[in-house]
Amino acid sequence: MNRIKELFNIEYPIVQGGMIWASGWKLASAVSNAGGLGLIGAGSMYPDVLRTHIQKCKKATQKPFGVNIPMLYPNLEEIINIIIEEGVKIVFTSAGNPKTYTSFLKEKGITVVHVVSSVKFALKAQEAGVDAIVAEGFEAGGHNGRDETTTLALIPMVKEKVNIPLIAAGGIATGAAMYAVMALGADGVQVGSRFVASVEASSHPEFKRMVVEAKEGDTSLTLKELAPVRMLKNNFYNQVIELYKKGPSVEELKTLLGRARAKKGMFEGDLEEGELEIGQVSGLIHDIKPAADIVKDLVAEFRITQNKMTSILI
Repeated sequence: MNRIKELFNIEYPIVQGGMIWASGWKLASAVSNAGGLGLIGAGSMYPDVLRTHIQKCKKATQKPFGVNIPMLYPNLEEIINIIIEEGVKIVFTSAGNPKTYTSFLKEKGITVVHVVSSVKFALKAQEAGVDAIVAEGFEAGGHNGRDETTTLALIPMVKEKVNIPLIAAGGIATGAAMYAVMALGADGVQVGSRFVASVEASSHPEFKRMVVEAKEGDTSLTLKELAPVRMLKNNFYNQVIELYKKGPSVEELKTLLGRARAKKGMFEGDLEEGELEIGQVSGLIHDIKPAADIVKDLVAEFRITQNKMTSILI
């Protein structure tokens, strides 16, 4: 039995990333209904908005779904309380210390998964008592690890050190990539960028179009002094590069970033001045599809790759 399917009681070991400005109740419920695990991305939601999304998701699916919480969230305690009050049974935490809430959530009967970018933090998460780990490689979109370890290297290194279920993330948009990381030791995958280019994602249509049109090399990881983030190159990115030429202070970088830059780009559709967070694998995404079709494609491609590899003798 696959450990991720068993842990979440889902049909396929496919988890949809809880991405800001993309992962609302429509996307989460669609992925869950298709047999994966949908996640609501709390990182871009005020507490009352999150409660509404959870309630709508419960009405839209009878299947398991979860909520992704960045631990840097300013209203973290309120968010946690809403999750408990609304009966959410799966929580993914990221960008913070897993010890903070893991034991508390587990006491409430909630399955806890933590997102890491290194072996060091994977071990800390396991020590904190999480039920599973998402190991996310350097290719991933949005906020990223500082070590720049690629998924191909990260997954087997984490697998070597931990014994709890392992979910691979970063650069996975096809069934072949899913097969590859599971061959390296992952029990399942978390897919982000591919689901941004879905019908149900709450991202702005113009941002989705730009993702589909992206080519190799159109993303870059920057702003390491604040929090490393991978984004599409646009006018805002060019401003960041120009500022770096002057050896800016952290305060100068913060001033340029300002507030709500990601919302401006990904949710409001300002392709020039917004922060457009997406992974390197955007160069492999060529269309916008219903989430159910994306899940179906991943599974079909996985099986094709599986059959192909069993017939190859190196």
